[in-house]
Amino acid sequence: MEVMQLVVNEEHKNERIDKFLSTINEEWSRSQVQQWIKDSHVKVNDKVVKGNYKCKVEDTITVEIPAPEELDVIAEDMNLEIYYEDSDVLVVNKPKGMVVHPAPGHYSGTLVNGLMAHCKDLSGINGVLRPGIVHRIDKDTSGLLMVAKNDMAHESLVSQLVEKTVTRRYKAIVHGVISHDHGTIDAPIGRDKSDRQSMTVTDENGRDAVTHFNVLKRFKDFTWVECQLETGRTHQIRVHMKYIGYPLAGDPKYGPKKTLPIEGQALHAGVLGFVHPRSGEYMEFEAPIPQELEDMLDLLEKRS
Repeated sequence: MEVMQLVVNEEHKNERIDKFLSTINEEWSRSQVQQWIKDSHVKVNDKVVKGNYKCKVEDTITVEIPAPEELDVIAEDMNLEIYYEDSDVLVVNKPKGMVVHPAPGHYSGTLVNGLMAHCKDLSGINGVLRPGIVHRIDKDTSGLLMVAKNDMAHESLVSQLVEKTVTRRYKAIVHGVISHDHGTIDAPIGRDKSDRQSMTVTDENGRDAVTHFNVLKRFKDFTWVECQLETGRTHQIRVHMKYIGYPLAGDPKYGPKKTLPIEGQALHAGVLGFVHPRSGEYMEFEAPIPQELEDMLDLLEKRS
């Protein structure tokens, strides 16, 4: 069983403990945290608490992460595009259309299935269905992901995500012509109460979310932008760009029906940078945009 200790700072004073834990670690869902609390795996100052406990500054929270169950996900040989690999971490360029980890309806053909065939030593912190997965990108988003091959690496990479020191830059085609060259979207994101499968900007149940963007090129009715994540909420770029009136092209959930001839959102996680968990060296990787996005940019150029 893995044990992690966290100390509450001023920023999270009076926050429910289940919300606090699911906020500081983006891979811990609130329902998962609540189950851990019910099973007495979470203690505050060495005492078991309930999910509605309000955090106090300097509280020491101990989380006992249950040992992963025996993995029953099937390893599948895939032609993965590995950008970097050593005994601690792996960086892979996920193609568009591939699901990151198994879930209802997607128990095979996922990145995890391929990773299990590629290497046997993945971190077990995230449980049986998400071994090694530190962060994720949507099925129809292409680009770079970092994977932990042991628990030490996993904890280091998650800590860097929490501290907002990981570099994550995406390129996207959005509807509309953005007049200003750059900007920052600082708007909390939470589950949409009217559609539980979607996220939305909301103060009611939202978690802090910050996206910075720069305009790369303007076309007749679209803009080519680069977005840099400060936080990593579910669907963050898609929700934030819709919020300011420039939804992603091809986005079936948050964009208009009349769009570019592209399947799924025009979004690519092109740049990923982090400090290596063992060496302490900063490493940065860049993956070129896929051919489909190149084709869309060529189309927009011709239309303009």
